[in-house]
Amino acid sequence: MESALPAAGLLYWVGAGTAAYLALRVSYTLFTAFRVWGVGNEAGVGPGLGEWAVVTGSTDGIGKSYAEELARHGMKVVLISRSQDKLNQVSSEIKEKFKVETRTIAVDFASEDIYDKIKTGLTGLEIGVLVNNVGVSYEYPENFLDIPDLDSAIKKLITINVLSVCKMTQLVLPSMVERSKGVILNISSLSGMNPVPLLTIYSATKAFVDFFSRGLHEEYKSKGIFVQSVLPGFVATKLAKIRKPTLDIPSSGTFVKSAIKTIGLQSRTNGYLIHSLMASVLSILPSWIFYKVAMSMNRSTRARYLKKNKKN
Repeated sequence: MESALPAAGLLYWVGAGTAAYLALRVSYTLFTAFRVWGVGNEAGVGPGLGEWAVVTGSTDGIGKSYAEELARHGMKVVLISRSQDKLNQVSSEIKEKFKVETRTIAVDFASEDIYDKIKTGLTGLEIGVLVNNVGVSYEYPENFLDIPDLDSAIKKLITINVLSVCKMTQLVLPSMVERSKGVILNISSLSGMNPVPLLTIYSATKAFVDFFSRGLHEEYKSKGIFVQSVLPGFVATKLAKIRKPTLDIPSSGTFVKSAIKTIGLQSRTNGYLIHSLMASVLSILPSWIFYKVAMSMNRSTRARYLKKNKKN
């Protein structure tokens, strides 16, 4: 009986300590959520960082919305994407709507020999914001060895999703460091927070973007540079193959208006309240449950795609 008393006391203090830890963690999470989502924050971007913003993958979806939002805040915008016709269209729209200067650089980020052209196009510009947005995913979820034209897919996903982030940062960061101010926004994905089966390469490349961004922020925050990893869930874009926005799947415009307000507050953000709640759930979900759900969803998506493709 006596030997049981110390054990009971130990269990009490372990339980009390665990409860206190969980209470503090929940309180901190709620405080952070209120600070980010509950307070009307102003976007931490504008010409004060530098006259120009550079946005890759800027003719559609999230990239286009970032370009528009940065122009709304008075920044001149360099649009970089593959199609010159689309670049001209978006450039004209931004000039007309926001009355700011724009420039375009047409390059295919699937190629590795484009960065001299980009460097020439950026020469002499005072760049305050870089948005590394360009990205590519699978045509449909698939097992690694069954991905059509696997060699090409591997190279394309890594070249566009990984190499572009490193090379664009290499081009723009030195002038930011020299002026001791600048913002780099790297668009990762919620699928970069956990390995996603049947989207394995894509998920891994987005995890790289997240890790690269977090490390870079720690390296250069003392030099006045803010690097943000943006990890959205589903957004209604061509890349996601989703047309109709919903509460949990916002339009790119809605997402960016939310995400841009987190600049300066969160170096790692999901950008949108619902996506942040989803990420919180995923962070406490046992991995075997996550994998089971992800496999089920992606197998279903794969089956629908293959059925539709067969019919066509």
